[in-house]
Amino acid sequence: MKLLEEPEKVRAALSPLRRKLLDLLQEPASATQLAVTLELPRQRVNYHLRELEKAGLVELVEERQRRGCVERILRATSGSFVVDPSVMGRAFSQLGDQYAAEHLVEVAAGTVRDVARMQNEADAAGKRLLTFTLEAEVRFAEPGDVHRFTDALTEAVRRTVEAFDADGGRPYRVIAGGHPAPRSTEGESDE
Repeated sequence: MKLLEEPEKVRAALSPLRRKLLDLLQEPASATQLAVTLELPRQRVNYHLRELEKAGLVELVEERQRRGCVERILRATSGSFVVDPSVMGRAFSQLGDQYAAEHLVEVAAGTVRDVARMQNEADAAGKRLLTFTLEAEVRFAEPGDVHRFTDALTEAVRRTVEAFDADGGRPYRVIAGGHPAPRSTEGESDE
């Protein structure tokens, strides 16, 4: 996973063709091979590959002599790319309102940024980043139940943190957020 923190790198990867090239370049390939696969002119593919290479999203892995020319074999620099949410525009200000959607987005953006950076560091060190995720869906009968649920969950987390928090231990950030579940698509059951 590679974190994209610079707007020009994000712009370089945004077009549908470039996203397709990054996907295909999970396995090394040449512009000629990619052009055949995509049924596009090699010159067009070459242009986009040069732009992806300038942005550091693809890398040269080999050069081969072929029919009097040098064939360049490239691959994507990562199996996946994560865009730092702050690159996409103004980050929300740090709000203390635990019920504000803006606060949830800001916390989620910080989580994406922090975990992607730590994952890159762990990958570079040949280590595994130990994380955990809790995910559940709850159906509230009344709007006020959201606040009562949040209060009860906050108290349960506080008690659990007190039971496990150890001076000198490795700190972990625990985040619990909630948002309305997306509506199911046609043909899917809500059950």
